[in-house]
Amino acid sequence: MRGAILAGGRAARFDGRPKGLERIGGVRLLDRLVTAFTEALGEAPLLIANDPAAAGWVPGLRAVADIRPGAGAAGGILTAVTLAPAPVVVVAWDMPFVSPALIRALADGLAGGDAFLPESDGRRGVEPLCAAYGPATAAAVSAALDRGDFRAVGFHAALKVGILTLERVRQIGDPALLFLNVNTADDLLEAERLWQRHASSR
Repeated sequence: MRGAILAGGRAARFDGRPKGLERIGGVRLLDRLVTAFTEALGEAPLLIANDPAAAGWVPGLRAVADIRPGAGAAGGILTAVTLAPAPVVVVAWDMPFVSPALIRALADGLAGGDAFLPESDGRRGVEPLCAAYGPATAAAVSAALDRGDFRAVGFHAALKVGILTLERVRQIGDPALLFLNVNTADDLLEAERLWQRHASSR
């Protein structure tokens, strides 16, 4: 089982700076995920980023660009399952609080199917950019992209998909923290506030 971090495009939401290089508690979002993956799976993840500077963000970390540019998040998943290669746990780099325990749970859950996603309170009900994908995902995503479906869940009908229930997620951690997305400067401030509260409670 391998890991992959999706950095997407240039991700310049913070005055031209890639958002994954922003810091929470003094640690970059990207570094938090690299550490979580390394602890969970025993090796560093693949970084999928289209920014030409990505190779220098973390010394020694392998960085690759999307194999189908312009295909959005689904294209990132395709790149992960192809180049990591699958089986792979995929996490978007704007989710800095994904824990080693959650990564391991996703990896373990993939044994029974082609994809394994955690349930959440988000708009989709699941988190496709924090999920495990098997080898069959490559053909399913490619077919979806060929028919113009770029949704991160647009290929699920072609796969056997398992779900990590919200109850099980809550046993691992607070879903509001685990699945927090840092997309804006306000999100970053909220993430820092939540992290400080979490750190003080420990």
